[in-house]
Amino acid sequence: MGDELTGASGVSGALLPRDFFAGPALDVAPALLGCVLEADSAAGLVAVRITEVEAYSGQADPASHAYRRKSGRNQVMFGPPGYAYVYQIYGLHFCINLVCRPAGTAEAVLVRAGQVVEGTEIAWERRPAARSQIQLARGPALLCQVLAIDRRFDGTDVCVAGSPVRMSGPPPGTAPAPGTIRTGPRVGVTQAADYPWRFWIDGDRSVSAYRRATPRKRPEAQTVTTPAPEGGTIQP
Repeated sequence: MGDELTGASGVSGALLPRDFFAGPALDVAPALLGCVLEADSAAGLVAVRITEVEAYSGQADPASHAYRRKSGRNQVMFGPPGYAYVYQIYGLHFCINLVCRPAGTAEAVLVRAGQVVEGTEIAWERRPAARSQIQLARGPALLCQVLAIDRRFDGTDVCVAGSPVRMSGPPPGTAPAPGTIRTGPRVGVTQAADYPWRFWIDGDRSVSAYRRATPRKRPEAQTVTTPAPEGGTIQP
């Protein structure tokens, strides 16, 4: 069963306009909760209702890929808004971000988790090890796996109907209820780890577990000694 990219119209709420993504990532991130990310392939369409996101504020954010400079890897983050920034982690998994702010300002929202609302059978085929349907897209890499998103999608416009990856608003009556959006530290970052820039729908079981990053400890240097003619030691 192949995953070649195709194009189709949205199946959820109305497609989000580009202006939706033109604001700061910290404003766009909570507004994305309840919206639907959908992706087409030869296998069919899979759609995920977003329940957890993280904001990254570009060159003002030490945890952002764009913090130091523009590069071939992160150039999509520099706009224009409404495009997908897809990167690979650990050489195995992919994560999808949605670019915010006008061109030249590198901000984006990482889509962390969601509920599969369309194409459930296809999602199970891609994630047979999942213990329950609620866990199919519980984490950024797992979400990309059920949507078959990889680096081919980097730079994809998510605001047009013919795109293989699209962002739609919440279907009528499904937006998060007032007071149900929570915020807290981002997951797995070592820089700016305490910024409360992760947003999620309170009580939704598809939200991933919070794990604070543990910086890797460098091995302690060991002193190597060599016998000296006088019976002492020579320090390196």
